Amino acid sequence: MRILLLLFIAVNTFAQTPVIYYNIREAIQNNATQLNLRDRQLFDLNDSIVLLTNLRFLNLMRNNFEAWDKDLFSLSRLEVLNVQENKLRDIPTDIAKLNQLKKLDMADNNVSKIPAAIGRLKKLQSLNAAQNTLILIDDAIGNCQRLEVLELENNQLSHLPVSINRLNHLRVFNLSYNQFNEFDPVWALDNIQEMNISYNYIRQIPEALGQMSNLQTLIINNNKLEKLPDSITQLTKLQLLVISGNKIRILPADIGRLQQLKTLIATDNVFSTTEKERIRRALPQCKVYFGKG
Repeated sequence: MRILLLLFIAVNTFAQTPVIYYNIREAIQNNATQLNLRDRQLFDLNDSIVLLTNLRFLNLMRNNFEAWDKDLFSLSRLEVLNVQENKLRDIPTDIAKLNQLKKLDMADNNVSKIPAAIGRLKKLQSLNAAQNTLILIDDAIGNCQRLEVLELENNQLSHLPVSINRLNHLRVFNLSYNQFNEFDPVWALDNIQEMNISYNYIRQIPEALGQMSNLQTLIINNNKLEKLPDSITQLTKLQLLVISGNKIRILPADIGRLQQLKTLIATDNVFSTTEKERIRRALPQCKVYFGKG
């Protein structure tokens, strides 16, 4: 009887899994919710895509789009859109028509600005805009208050709007490989679990860092830091800390309060032998890597 029950559950689960279609004609015939058109060398979409009124997932990764096809914005039920690795130069105002979007992946394009229209995507949970040419993000980003993942690495950003402090559900925040000179205290959001600001030009981290009480991973290597704020010892959930490639001589006196810290990577700094020994004694539960720095 148990075997029959498990078989019934397995068959029922399989039957409920949406089918992914790989061409528009078959997708239309089957009223598809999932369509994958990646790696097709497409320059535009077939007009018939507007017939896919029930589409929830669309993958257009690695094609040749230089502009957003206007028919794309008729897919009003779309929840996941991947346009990664194309040649897109901007984000049009019509993006606001896709107001059911939960995930937008537009990494590796040529977009220089995230416009105000993004703020109308009130259901957006994940935005990947890595590896573009971003220099500006509109203040309206703060309206995307369901946002949990924001990936902005490998751009040309030097500042973010203050409205970032309204993203109270943000868990993953990646600002690595940009042009930031300072850590803005408005970034210190309580719900963030993973933060990466490596490969910038940051000289100082504010005491506001201690407000990030849920932080588990902090990656701040390859900046211009000479010290860390004392408040870092308040991050009692921190498990991974990467501070390599800075000019840090000492860590806060109470660094031993980081009892959950499992890995500290601190190569290429200027710690004395005495300080290295102190840190190791203070963090006996932690794997500490100093290298030759």
